[in-house]
Amino acid sequence: MTFTAHINVMPLKELLDPQGKAVMSGLKNLGLGQVQDVRIGKHITLQIEAASQEEARQIAENACQKLLANQVMESFEVHIQ
Repeated sequence: MTFTAHINVMPLKELLDPQGKAVMSGLKNLGLGQVQDVRIGKHITLQIEAASQEEARQIAENACQKLLANQVMESFEVHIQ
């Protein structure tokens, strides 16, 4: 069975997000001061061949831990469809 894993990787809240700060500054310059915070991450989609949804989740989480996310600076969430 083929599953789709949607993975969101974001910088840890405790760390500075320079891209987010730059976008925040740009938004304020455009007159959009109502925006209170910006965090920029990445969205990754994987097509996974697995016997079950749980197996697909384990494969996706393994990929995140080994390659897709730097766990010192980033957190990740996996959603399987």
